[in-house]
Amino acid sequence: MAHTFQVTVDSVAPHPLADWWADALGWEREPTDEAFIRRMVDAGHATEADTMRYDGQLVWTAGAAINHPTGGAPRVLFQLVPEPKTVKNRVHLDVRVGAEAVDAEVARLTARGGTVLHEGHQGPHRWVTIADPEGNEFCLT
Repeated sequence: MAHTFQVTVDSVAPHPLADWWADALGWEREPTDEAFIRRMVDAGHATEADTMRYDGQLVWTAGAAINHPTGGAPRVLFQLVPEPKTVKNRVHLDVRVGAEAVDAEVARLTARGGTVLHEGHQGPHRWVTIADPEGNEFCLT
């Protein structure tokens, strides 16, 4: 039996990181449902401490998610953790922008807070490894 999955990224600031990645990938931030959050708090399933205001909206403190605009890719969830990233990722995303667009995307993402870690080549194939603002590595190809 085949399974579906979402990609989950630990983060000390999930909402700003979700915004960064939504912009980086051209994806959409999952909308918040303030009425649902209020119902969960009112019913005792959550507390006000489980919520916060972000960009003028009531959101869950614990995380934020982004989705591909056509729904054709796994959801990416950014979940709150208390500690910053400290070691190299064991799993990373390869973001395929096309060979002709790699340099422009590197410039755009580093201007928004990404950091170039290194560049690699294998035959004619080239990639640039970048860290997002919290240090999570990904490759642009």
